[in-house]
Amino acid sequence: MTTSASRRLTGDVRVHTRFGSRILNNHREVLVYLPPGYEQSGARYPVLYLHDGQNVFDASTAFAGVEWGADDTAERLLHAGQIAPLIIVAVANAGMDRLHEYAPTRGLIDEPAAGRRPQRSRGLARKYGRFLLGELKPFIDANYRTMPEGIFTGLGGSSLGGLVTLALGLWFPRAFTRLAVMSPSVWWDDCTICRLVAATKRRPALKIWLDTGTAEPGWERTRELRDALVQRGWTEGDDLHYLEAAGAGHDEGAWAARMEPMLRWLFPVQENAG
Repeated sequence: MTTSASRRLTGDVRVHTRFGSRILNNHREVLVYLPPGYEQSGARYPVLYLHDGQNVFDASTAFAGVEWGADDTAERLLHAGQIAPLIIVAVANAGMDRLHEYAPTRGLIDEPAAGRRPQRSRGLARKYGRFLLGELKPFIDANYRTMPEGIFTGLGGSSLGGLVTLALGLWFPRAFTRLAVMSPSVWWDDCTICRLVAATKRRPALKIWLDTGTAEPGWERTRELRDALVQRGWTEGDDLHYLEAAGAGHDEGAWAARMEPMLRWLFPVQENAG
């Protein structure tokens, strides 16, 4: 583990450089943002796990050099008393295996070319979920002062990270109850996520932030996902917040711009840590 001294990070961020997984047979970097006063408080805190951790805190590791700035935004909102104190865990993706780990089904990766078999994802999202629940979360709960119960635990991501967030929330509703589903890849495997929502027999107690940018290709499919959630019992303004960001594209800068309202909605200030 290293500290944030050599990184472009804001606040108290701990860096675990090679967190290994026996379940996935690989390793990745995990960064842990701690709220101001963590060392002195003795309090326990809710936790938000974010996929594609390379992009979450640090421009030097982020795609195209654009970060979400989750550390900067959380630090500012916490000092202003506008969100509940929380821990944010940035879970790096596994590089070439990202698409496999974030895919809930074995959908087509690309169109087959002449003389070549179609390429499919291995559909490892459930296995990735078991890694989060069986390996990473126990480590975080053991080494940091967390509120480990599902009611205090969030999960979030964008694009395929948004897709896997909602899938894991539906599969493991007692573990992750606060979901940040940003610009999800609703198109994956002919809207498999919509079918997953429709197949949910009983609406789990999930608080869902769902958004898209109106400059994203096929953004209207996210509206279809919103409708599917409403049909299964979620209520906008209550346990579902839906946002269509006018003119926003499918990129890190757009997701960074929505970090503040997402944090304010999923972790409101009245929910103070105990």
